[in-house]
Amino acid sequence: MGRIVAIANQKGGVGKTTTAVNLSAAIAALGKKVLLTDLDPQGNATSGIGYTDKNAIERTLYDVMLNGSAVDSVMLTPCEEELGGPALRLIPSNRQLVGAEVELVHVERREHRLSDCLEQVRDDFDFILIDCPPSLSLLTVNGLAAADGVLITLQCEYYALEGLTELLGTIKRVRDTLNPRLTLEGVLMTMFQRTRLANEVVADVRRYLGAKVYQTVIPRNVTLSEAPSYGKPVIFYDNRAAGARAYAALAREIVGYG
Repeated sequence: MGRIVAIANQKGGVGKTTTAVNLSAAIAALGKKVLLTDLDPQGNATSGIGYTDKNAIERTLYDVMLNGSAVDSVMLTPCEEELGGPALRLIPSNRQLVGAEVELVHVERREHRLSDCLEQVRDDFDFILIDCPPSLSLLTVNGLAAADGVLITLQCEYYALEGLTELLGTIKRVRDTLNPRLTLEGVLMTMFQRTRLANEVVADVRRYLGAKVYQTVIPRNVTLSEAPSYGKPVIFYDNRAAGARAYAALAREIVGYG
């Protein structure tokens, strides 16, 4: 049975989608079967993994959640040549998903629509990673209700702990009311620069959460910013870059390879 991990933060610009795309590719490169689910109406994970004309995609996650389409009928296979086979699959999204927020309000089991969908294919994958929207919306609640664990991306900046406390509270509320199996998968420190402030933030988060903070820290790296414009995960854009090496290390840490 595949492990479902929601990658979340209510704040934008903290490396959430960058992590969803690059971690998915890095885990798949280790030989694991991975399904990346783009739950963000911006569709940045979709374009970042190869489908740059995301609005031309005919069937997306919207059709699965709202129209009852089978999950495997909307799956795409990105990066097949580089990965040597369909180890990485994608459930794409685009602006069509914007309407889901309103339409889900009156739908039965509205908080569990994504969970019900992913259960159809859970046994086919080792990992299912969900790129949640940068907000505490009904879509994000769907992501948390479907997940076994939450991976929080946390930028190495002054207000990091304040946002972390709020998100941990949300995770607890979802666990208490919708998904009792939900746990904190881990906290990933992103956009790290070797400054006194960044080192202090990392140290503070490690004191607060201990072993729940990944040993891998993602650096601020130009190549990580460039890769999405080419529709490639960084390990296929430039595997020598510091960002590529960091996500490869994170994948090994999560999968359990030394």
